[in-house]
Amino acid sequence: MVYFIFNIKDEFVNLYKDNERILFSILKGIYYLDNHEVKYGYNLLNQLINRIDKSDLDRHLFLKLHGNIPYSKRDNVHIYNNLYKDEVSRLTVKECYIKLETEQKYSSFFDILKKYNNNYFICEFRYQDYFFLDKKMVTMTI
Repeated sequence: MVYFIFNIKDEFVNLYKDNERILFSILKGIYYLDNHEVKYGYNLLNQLINRIDKSDLDRHLFLKLHGNIPYSKRDNVHIYNNLYKDEVSRLTVKECYIKLETEQKYSSFFDILKKYNNNYFICEFRYQDYFFLDKKMVTMTI
């Protein structure tokens, strides 16, 4: 599964908190725009999201996890490989979004991100899964 995580602006969190489907539809529309519509999509996305402080979040994740055995970092990719939970997750922080690749629906990164920011909106475009991170039961079972 490939999750895209967006830091939604407060006014849109309040607007879409109980109607996440509409926010997902907007983000999905941006995700699937044609190449010649990139500028339009970029402008629309910038109206919805706050930029992510990449260096701050990278540092936060590294400091929080570097002592854990299942965690490692290679270049800009944070990796959580917990054989006991059958979990392999790879997280990459960008300025506009966070990309989380995992082999199952759950990732330990959800727990950490939830404590870092309450406005994260998670989208899995291929399987049509979406949720605000603070509304989802984070310690999910597989």
